[in-house]
Amino acid sequence: MGFLSWILIGLIMGAIARAVMPGRAGGGWIVTLLVGILGALVGGFLGGLFGFEPNEGFFSWSTWIWAFIGSLVVLLIWGAVSGRKKT
Repeated sequence: MGFLSWILIGLIMGAIARAVMPGRAGGGWIVTLLVGILGALVGGFLGGLFGFEPNEGFFSWSTWIWAFIGSLVVLLIWGAVSGRKKT
């Protein structure tokens, strides 16, 4: 699966991960989408480290699940760094 596919999945998963995360995230939607792209790449890397195959294809469930997990991880780190406000 190509790099551009991970970027597209990251945009989608970043928006979904932000909707799932409680509280307000710093940086707005553009930063969240960029963090989602980074999260998808991190998720693909983590999936490979744990022995899964997140690069099976664009429509593979494991690809989307690992992209979501990576987006959540990166959003949690971003929230800790930028000072997420709980409401």
